[in-house]
Amino acid sequence: MIGRDEELRTLRDLLADAAAGHGSAVLVHGSAGVGKSALLRTLATDATDSGFRILRTSGVETEQWLPFAALQLLLQPAARGIKNLPTPHRLALNAAFGATETETEPQVFRVGLAVLELLADAAARQPLLILADDVQWIDSSSRDVLRFVARRTRDHAILVVGAARVPSAASYSPGMNPDMHLQPLDHTAAAALLDACAPDLPPPVRGLILDRAAGNPLALVELPKAVHGAPAHLDDLPLTQRLEAAFAARTDSVSGQCRTFLLALATEPTAPLGKLLDVAGRLCDATVSAAALQEAVDADLVVLVGRSVEFRHPLMRSAIYTRATVTDRLATHRALAAVLEDSPDRQLVHLAASTLGPDEELAARLERFADGAQAQGRPAAAVPALRQAAELVHDARRRTGILVRAAELASEVNDRVNTQLLLGRADMGELGPPERARLMLVSDRSAFEPDEPHRRILEMVTTAAGAFDAGSAGVAEDLLWRAAARCFFQDGDAEVRARATAELDRWHPGPDAPHVLTVRAYTEPYRYGTDVLARLDGVEPDRQDGRTMHFLGSGAMVVGECARATRHLTVAAAAWRAQGRLGLLARSLAGSWPRVYLGQLDRAREEAGEGVELAEETGESIVWLGVKATSGLVAVLRGETEEAERAVRDLRTHHLFPGMPFAAVMATQVDGLLALFDGRPAEAYEMFARAFDPGDPHHHSVSCWLLAPDLADAAVAAGTVDRARELLSDLPELAERLPSEMMVVARAYTDAVLAPDETAEKAYAGALDALPAAWTPARARLHLHHGRWLRRQRRNVDARTPLRLAREEFDRIGTQPWAEMAREQLRAAGEAGGRRHTNTSERLSAQEMQIAVLASQGLSNREIGQRLFISHRTVGAHLYRIYPRLGITSRGKLAAALAALREDQPAV
Repeated sequence: MIGRDEELRTLRDLLADAAAGHGSAVLVHGSAGVGKSALLRTLATDATDSGFRILRTSGVETEQWLPFAALQLLLQPAARGIKNLPTPHRLALNAAFGATETETEPQVFRVGLAVLELLADAAARQPLLILADDVQWIDSSSRDVLRFVARRTRDHAILVVGAARVPSAASYSPGMNPDMHLQPLDHTAAAALLDACAPDLPPPVRGLILDRAAGNPLALVELPKAVHGAPAHLDDLPLTQRLEAAFAARTDSVSGQCRTFLLALATEPTAPLGKLLDVAGRLCDATVSAAALQEAVDADLVVLVGRSVEFRHPLMRSAIYTRATVTDRLATHRALAAVLEDSPDRQLVHLAASTLGPDEELAARLERFADGAQAQGRPAAAVPALRQAAELVHDARRRTGILVRAAELASEVNDRVNTQLLLGRADMGELGPPERARLMLVSDRSAFEPDEPHRRILEMVTTAAGAFDAGSAGVAEDLLWRAAARCFFQDGDAEVRARATAELDRWHPGPDAPHVLTVRAYTEPYRYGTDVLARLDGVEPDRQDGRTMHFLGSGAMVVGECARATRHLTVAAAAWRAQGRLGLLARSLAGSWPRVYLGQLDRAREEAGEGVELAEETGESIVWLGVKATSGLVAVLRGETEEAERAVRDLRTHHLFPGMPFAAVMATQVDGLLALFDGRPAEAYEMFARAFDPGDPHHHSVSCWLLAPDLADAAVAAGTVDRARELLSDLPELAERLPSEMMVVARAYTDAVLAPDETAEKAYAGALDALPAAWTPARARLHLHHGRWLRRQRRNVDARTPLRLAREEFDRIGTQPWAEMAREQLRAAGEAGGRRHTNTSERLSAQEMQIAVLASQGLSNREIGQRLFISHRTVGAHLYRIYPRLGITSRGKLAAALAALREDQPAV
């Protein structure tokens, strides 16, 4: 390993950390031949010497449409441990690997959790090094599981190292440690490697190889073998092609039978050795024995690994396949299809590859295979079958229909790369209205484009109309709901909002249907607000139906009906959690936002923290914006200034942020509170005021009213009360049209805080009566302002009661900046502020809080792990860190310790 000292040092440090129980993951990526595989082999040797157990897998192009193929290869040495897993994990793995019959394939994240438990148990006995080479060719199901495990190795003796070619490496990164980009060797290291491998090269040839190799280690090793002293072989081909040519040329010295065997191996690298020899025999029309294999080994073309055979480098495989004639390739695929009758999936791969031009019969067979895979809940297997089928049909419209279906399934399994490729091949001119709507749904899920939001919303509404008229009501409803969601996220203008609701009205839907209420809440809340809220009161949804509960919860959330939103979204989240549907779970955890206004800061912090991780893991970018903003808001209210600033910084640098007013108004709230708590009220006022200016990018026509109490606070402190009254002049009318909790609070709070002295006493009393019971922070803030006003009236004794109430509530919910303000006012009113009790959340992280609460409720470590999608051993590690922070020594004392530190969260 010449020239890789720094990279090896980094990997060895990670290995040492993993041996000590602090696992991690890293992706090594770089161009072909740059030394990724060699680096992994060297690390494996080091790990073996350090007492690690090694588990390996690698990607193969022909296995990309076989779900969990790479994962099954990885876990073969540890498969005996599956029988010791709890039943849900055992069933998930057996179903994924086809060991048991099942109607549906388990969710990838259920399999991921089962794999994590299996590996965590194994790592408790012996540290593990997991190596995954050629990640870019690993099937999407296995890749998702590996990414899931890689993000959860921190508390285990597990190091995950993957290797992938650029430029696609970003799609496969485990997202933990910074990726390791393997650069070509510098000139000194390149010269040293060349001299070590070919010490007797003539100077002109040596110089030419150094130049042509450009620091690529594989080229430095292989090109000297190819030139044989003849520089003419070093033409100006790209380096990878030059290397492939060099590899392929080395097969010239072996027999025809050996070359045929090598082509069979290159075409199906995972086939059993006996079948490969059988294929070679069919192609040569003679018996091909193990002598052909031995010849390839002696020529240093392949290596034996147990009972299987592998090429010494992946480029050698592609070189042999590429150099073969088209006729030989097609014949090899046909021969492989003939010997793989016992593996229908693989047989279809080779039948499709052996066909040139349209083949309607084979296309129909591939579609039938996809039908079966989809019926069995194996959409990942159906996608490549449909992709192949599309290439074999004559009719352009049918081809596009197949591609749309494949794109839908790829989106369903969160395979964004394949989804985009399939969408790009679909011919929009060949689509009917339902297919056009389906395609638009897929593109909206796979790559949300924030540009030209009004045009996009109108296009979605128009397309939904066409689908509805063509009889595809379900597709139309789904697309219209997505258009309505954009009206909220991107704050659509009056025209697009009206068009969306007009289209919904044209369908004459049931007025109480959850999707109808949600569309109207998203699009025209000031028009339909009173009716929507009344109908929400009368709806009795099925609590087992996560989709309906999410519709109702999100509809309530966007109009500021926070108590109702948290109730429904909590139920939806429980349904998605039970099903292992982490993308949908992340969406429902957006319900952490309204919890802030209900004083449930600890719960909001826990859910937002989990939501951020799940949104990153599942690619839910819009959800990420919401939960990241919630994290920032919770941090600023807890007095965690640096954390709040970091959250807003991350938020503002996200590529979707500029086109998302809903996130911009949340970022403005955090920035404004940071300024207000820092004693910069004038600056805070200007920030809050931006949210109410329709011409400002931080404005949101509905969510801005959540900032009305903050604007009033800043106005009083900055002396801009008159300006604030003018800015809020529309509030009374809008609150009448949309009487949600948010609007009631905004109106009552600002009426009191901004009232002139002669009416203030009455305004405070009326506001406190009007506030929804669950909005405890707003009530405490009103008590604080009332106490301040009483002090300004020189009524210090009267001021103590509301100030005391404010301090106690702020302490209870953990809003430290306001609690300190209440103490300061109490001291000024002649009363000691009282000792501030440490809030539980100040001692525990968000995830630790979740674990402590669940453990205090009697859940076992495994049950907690299944709930939070972490291993039971991670739960145990967290608990041992939690106990001393709470001053206890055992699980049985958790409930008492938590109760002593904080009261229960307010019910909603």
